[in-house]
Amino acid sequence: MISIVDGISEAVGRVVSLVAAIFAGLIIYDIFMRYVMVSPTPWGFDVTKMLYGFYFIMLGGYALRHQAHVNVDLVTSKLGRATRRWVEIAGYIIFFLPFALVFATQSWVFALRSLAQGEKTYGAVQLPVYPLKIAMAVAAALLLLQGLAELFKLILRRTDHLEPMEPMDVR
Repeated sequence: MISIVDGISEAVGRVVSLVAAIFAGLIIYDIFMRYVMVSPTPWGFDVTKMLYGFYFIMLGGYALRHQAHVNVDLVTSKLGRATRRWVEIAGYIIFFLPFALVFATQSWVFALRSLAQGEKTYGAVQLPVYPLKIAMAVAAALLLLQGLAELFKLILRRTDHLEPMEPMDVR
């Protein structure tokens, strides 16, 4: 299960990272149209805002898999490896899993309501919002799955991020 969830998070992270190139291209196109051609696109701002939201939310599971999230290293770095492991297990059980479960269930409700209403933006061009809200629900489910995988890695002692970090050479 851990390998499957890690593989899904890795694949999603790599595919979604391509959105950054599309996102950058659209911003450059919009700037070109606005300042060089003096003909701004009516949809540019809304589309880039939605793409950024998609990009940001979909990378949660990938970031968790690679330990690229906010951590309380200030406190836990002084602890031994076994104690750090138990603190992280408790953190996942007490804080992360309840939050991720509520986020996943409520975002599905949010997405289904948006889809049922055919929700659209209020800009000059009315773009559908529900695809972004469905992506948020999918991202929440992926984050919950990756959190469970990280918890099982800690329980099964299959994690290497608890190893003491070597001091950086700043020469």
